[in-house]
Amino acid sequence: MKRFSISDIEALIGIKAHTLRAWESRFNLVPPKRTTTNIRYYDEQDLKMLLNIVTLNENGYKISKIASLSPQQINHLVAQLKADWNNDAVQVLSLSEATLRYDEDSFSRILSGCIKEMGLEKTMDIVLFPFMKRVGILWQTSTLDPAHEHFASNLIRDQLIIAISKVKKPVKKAPKRFLLFLPEAETHEIGLLFARYLLKKCGHDALYLGQDIPYGDINKVIDAFQPDYAFMVLTSLNLGKDVNKIIGKVMDNLGVPLIVAGSLISEFDIVMKERLVPLKNVCDMVDFFEEI
Repeated sequence: MKRFSISDIEALIGIKAHTLRAWESRFNLVPPKRTTTNIRYYDEQDLKMLLNIVTLNENGYKISKIASLSPQQINHLVAQLKADWNNDAVQVLSLSEATLRYDEDSFSRILSGCIKEMGLEKTMDIVLFPFMKRVGILWQTSTLDPAHEHFASNLIRDQLIIAISKVKKPVKKAPKRFLLFLPEAETHEIGLLFARYLLKKCGHDALYLGQDIPYGDINKVIDAFQPDYAFMVLTSLNLGKDVNKIIGKVMDNLGVPLIVAGSLISEFDIVMKERLVPLKNVCDMVDFFEEI
């Protein structure tokens, strides 16, 4: 069974270590276990209970009230909250819990419920992108294993591919042509697949290359496909310090405007260039594709 330090718990559920200690001392809420050398740790059951406690607390329940409830009562109240698909904070925590347990059925049910209730665009904006950002940070800090990230990413990817296949592309008088790709060392396809969905929904044409495309190959595809725009997504945290360098390398191989989206675009200062269009969030993407 996986063990979590108090700093792991802090990162996973977004609650400060001193708050956890206060809950423990004042209400005896989820006291940590100790190793034979007296090091504090939490196990997976502790983590699940803490996730439930935080869920209730963030939805108006006082800690003193939660402390008076039995585990069964806590689970029942959380189940009621999870039924509200529009409660994005609860759904992000629910997806996190399902990811930790590699629970494919729960993850798929949560994701499908959000999409059915809110639509794919809103789900991406307020649930999935915040969730994936959290997972990426936790993977970088070794709180989660790389396998957790792959588990979640592949299930989201499956849902996006299904959504793309269901879109009936409208007839557009003057559709634009887009080249969609991820540059070298970038492998996170979620944002790129979402762009493919939006473009099809708006009636535009797209050539989807996928991940980790060598810089030298981009120019060859541009010559053959003759797109109006190139589009890429930058998400990997280890690329952050080089984000402007990567954009520059790509633009050296382009003769068309480059649209760039992804979490790195909103988190780092982007050096503006001619023919560069940064899109910082889902609303920017939707508006751009609908207006051109």
